[in-house]
Amino acid sequence: MSELETRELRENILLGLDITFQKLVREKKKSNSELAFADKGEVIRVKAVEI
Repeated sequence: MSELETRELRENILLGLDITFQKLVREKKKSNSELAFADKGEVIRVKAVEI
């Protein structure tokens, strides 16, 4: 796999992750749910409407 192909694959993967996260936040907002994130080993819960 060439460097260009690797870069394109990386960009496509990151774009897919971004789209998936946006969909997740939308669904969580509809159901007034929370999202949980890890930050330096600590779990942080955030209401989806705050994002």
